[in-house]
Amino acid sequence: MAGEIPDLHAQERTGTGKGAARAARRAHMVPGIVFGGDVDPLPIQIPYNALIKKLRQGRFKSTLFNLKVDGHDDVRVICRDVQRDIVKDLPTHLDLMRLRRTTKINLFIPVEFINEEEAPGIKKGGVVTVVRNEVELVVTAGDIPEKITVDLSGMDIGDTYTISQVDLPTGAKPTIDRDFVICNVSAPSALKSADDEDDAEESAEVPTVGEDEVAED
Repeated sequence: MAGEIPDLHAQERTGTGKGAARAARRAHMVPGIVFGGDVDPLPIQIPYNALIKKLRQGRFKSTLFNLKVDGHDDVRVICRDVQRDIVKDLPTHLDLMRLRRTTKINLFIPVEFINEEEAPGIKKGGVVTVVRNEVELVVTAGDIPEKITVDLSGMDIGDTYTISQVDLPTGAKPTIDRDFVICNVSAPSALKSADDEDDAEESAEVPTVGEDEVAED
């Protein structure tokens, strides 16, 4: 089931070319273009502060947006490029691509951990260590999962949960080929300390054999 897709608000930009782009920047806007989808490219502009906020949130290029432009139907887009000033490293232009519902894209999907209280390892005092709280998947634009679920109910101390154990939505697959770890259940720190002390005591009890005690052949 598709999750909520964040909105990206923009204005249609009148005119194209360097002159129009410079005028947009003087008005504290970042010019851009929306292309693809078998329709004509649409020149747009986005308020500078709004775009900076989106960029600072991270993963701007791997986030699917619902583009809203006055006078046009909403459309799903993904960023294909953000051009920046080579000195100030500030955005000067962006390219957005329209997506069909069947388009395959890479997106980071959040992980939800459930039934932690039922896990045998947790009942023994173990601790869940989350290695990944989101996973990058290849998904179709028309069927984006809101989240993937990890059921912790069967996990004991020392167990790991890998991506191959996750019931992924139909058509979705990880971008990483190897069977990577999502989380594990480790022993509580007090138990770890006790085990370390036991190991140290066992090592101390092992007798050492001096050179003069070695039996001669």
